[in-house]
Amino acid sequence: MSDQTSTLHVPAASRGWFDSWAPMLRAVLWGTIGYLAASWLVAYATGSDLRSDWPVVAGFCAGTAGWILGGGVWEACARPWFGPAPAWDEGQGLARFFRFHTDHKVIGMQYVVTATATFLVAGLAAMAMRLELATPDVDVFGTAQHYNEAFGIHGSLMLFAVSVVAIVGGFGNYFVPVMIGADDMTYPRLNGLSWWFLVPGIVAILLSPLVGGFQAGWTAYAPLAADDLAGQDLYYLGVLSLGLSSLFTAINVIATTLYMRAPGLSMGRLPMFVWAMLVTSVLNLLWVPVIGTGMVFGLADRVLGMHFFDAQGLPLLWQDLFWLFGHPEVYIIMLPAWGLWLEIVPVFSRKRLFGYRWAVAGMLGVTFLSSYVWTHHMFTTTPQPRLIPFMTTTELISIPTGFMYLAALGTMWQGRLRLKTPMLLALMSIFNFLIGGFTGVFLSDVPADFQLHNTYFVVAHFHYTIIGGMVFGWLAGMYYWFPKYSGRMYHEGWGKLAAWLVFIGFNMSFLAMFVAGINGMNRRVAEYLPYLQNINTWISVWAFVLGIGFFLSLLNLFVSSMTGSSAPDNPWGGKTLEWQTSSPPPHGNFTEQPQVHDGFYTYADDGAAAAQGGAR
Repeated sequence: MSDQTSTLHVPAASRGWFDSWAPMLRAVLWGTIGYLAASWLVAYATGSDLRSDWPVVAGFCAGTAGWILGGGVWEACARPWFGPAPAWDEGQGLARFFRFHTDHKVIGMQYVVTATATFLVAGLAAMAMRLELATPDVDVFGTAQHYNEAFGIHGSLMLFAVSVVAIVGGFGNYFVPVMIGADDMTYPRLNGLSWWFLVPGIVAILLSPLVGGFQAGWTAYAPLAADDLAGQDLYYLGVLSLGLSSLFTAINVIATTLYMRAPGLSMGRLPMFVWAMLVTSVLNLLWVPVIGTGMVFGLADRVLGMHFFDAQGLPLLWQDLFWLFGHPEVYIIMLPAWGLWLEIVPVFSRKRLFGYRWAVAGMLGVTFLSSYVWTHHMFTTTPQPRLIPFMTTTELISIPTGFMYLAALGTMWQGRLRLKTPMLLALMSIFNFLIGGFTGVFLSDVPADFQLHNTYFVVAHFHYTIIGGMVFGWLAGMYYWFPKYSGRMYHEGWGKLAAWLVFIGFNMSFLAMFVAGINGMNRRVAEYLPYLQNINTWISVWAFVLGIGFFLSLLNLFVSSMTGSSAPDNPWGGKTLEWQTSSPPPHGNFTEQPQVHDGFYTYADDGAAAAQGGAR
């Protein structure tokens, strides 16, 4: 059983909107007061400006503490340390989402909504950047420095607050316990706390321009970062806070998967999505502390006058610490998407999953090799003895990656494909990531990388991996599980229309970036030579089509969540345990403990779905 105590899960009476929102409003108030008070006191004590390093760091720490305690952590976790305390009311209905909560489904939806909102904000920054790049001159942002700030915010939020957490924090929290027959995560309080570290990290990066912004981009390369204004401090603190959120989730996913599985659910029967969450969480547990160390060292250089990454230290050490996490991060992002492929494809092909053991072996192989490829990001700066070994390991990782493709394609072969929106988006993700992987071979080859490094070829490859692979997979999961977490059906016509807009807009935009890169278009620049204008205008036009497609896709889900028809418990005929309980699942997920007697992917050719060991 999960670690519940008497201080939690007290039913609440029906309340008005103010009572429902009160903990969230208090969290915002305490956080704001904490930031302003601490930054002012430190500025006064040190005789410095409010926008300098020490006041900003002190303000963030105090503001984060106020936000977390104000949201309910004080009553639920801290107050009982000092003696008997009233039980914390976790609320009912919508009120559950605006306060500290320990139900994994509530936390999962908090992650889903937050990641979606962040995706839209970071996407707006991308649209502004593409509007700027439609012409060779700086005529939208006014200065290249403002463009750099937007670029840094876009990249940091998309990587650390969307790609890393949208599937793992959202679907991982919501569905891992249900899919293994557990009632909750192993450590519900730690799980509840994880989301409350997510929001300060997002806010810190988003509001960094108020204290000067940061010019070093989402990679924050030293020694450039040392010369930035105090917005760079908020980058370090924001990424550190986001890392803590991921770390807490990883601990829970690992412990829950290992120790809370239903009777009969051996490791050899785990759903593929749960396998993906498990190995992803192992990578988070191993490598998030590494980038956290880099953030602390970078902050110490700026605030304490240390010399880790400046000319008196080792500037290239930052790149090693960053990419030691940064390339496993690619698989932290993609492994969950692969897990979604291998959940969705069997259901909509009505066939047994092909090569289950090979797919699991592929995930384990990627997990192992992902820790030995980071230096290919540094081929232009790293010592020569590193080049051939890391080129070799980078190219080797394509072998276990191919196992996921074999499993997906083998499952679809001679299957009865139903091209519903989730399956359509999964197929698009499979296609897009194939291009991302193929072009990655060029960047893993040292001579080719020397030529293509720092061009838009890298931008295109990177986005085919992250957007083309992960974001399309995330959308597939949003539509696949929408009936389960919302209790309603989405509009199929609008779902397919939006999917095709996203797919066409994405490929027309990012395929052209490969051409732009080969023709000499450098990345991370606000202005360029006039001969590149035509292709940049083409990219920008299709980027706006892509943005419209994303907006329509998410709008369809939002509208359907309020007006869609009631969903049956198992609309797709799935066999994994989440489809054997109500939509949405009740508190505790099941009315009886599920019993598992066979694997989950034994779909009959006639398309009939047998119930799998759970009680509604």
